[in-house]
Amino acid sequence: MKLLSRAVAAALFAALVITPAVGQERTATKGGFSLAPQSGKTILVFRPTVRVGGQSTGGLFEPNADWTDKARENIDTALAKRQGTLGNKVITAPVSYGEEAQLVEEYSALFAAVSQSVIQYQFFVGNRLPTKKRDNKADVFEWSLGSGVAALPGAKDADYALFIWNKDAYGSTGRKLLQVAAAFGGISVTSGEHKGYAGLVDLKTGDLMWLNADAAMGGDVREVDGAEKRVAQLLEEFPGSMQQKLASTQP
Repeated sequence: MKLLSRAVAAALFAALVITPAVGQERTATKGGFSLAPQSGKTILVFRPTVRVGGQSTGGLFEPNADWTDKARENIDTALAKRQGTLGNKVITAPVSYGEEAQLVEEYSALFAAVSQSVIQYQFFVGNRLPTKKRDNKADVFEWSLGSGVAALPGAKDADYALFIWNKDAYGSTGRKLLQVAAAFGGISVTSGEHKGYAGLVDLKTGDLMWLNADAAMGGDVREVDGAEKRVAQLLEEFPGSMQQKLASTQP
């Protein structure tokens, strides 16, 4: 019992140190940008980055290959169903190999890093960088992946790229017990992590034109229904989208 108590205490300390504040869902669009339905623009959709696993007692992510494969299949299917609701011509990024595949992976990781920076330094008002303010009257949404996106496979045939990044960590039994123990001490410890980012990027400039970033998403992506809910959340308020029309026709 002493060993268990020490383990819980150590994990609780780790949770206090490394558990980030959870932000609320936020959507932002670059100033002056709009994308009307049937605008004649083409959107290149890259296969979503999907990571699924468990969350240890101390809050560490533990990848689960089976969960990830199932979630990726479910999310791919759900996204394919909704591509017709995006309001403009949509094409799927070609399957890439070798250096091109590595380039896609690098830009997908860069997109995730930029999205996290947007959450940290723009969506949380208290942390907002001076360059993201305009006389304290309006937000300045100016973020970029760089003009190198023009070299991505399929980029020459499209105007914008849609990137999606998704991570789910399901709390272990130890993590859930820690959550309960912490609550008795008046300390908040989360069990589970469910993050998702969807962004529209200009393929000529690399500028992030629209971002939907949520650090507390719903839907169990390991299940078909849960993945459909997740994709709907990720694409909420997508520029030019007809998602609301789709939702209104569903029973």
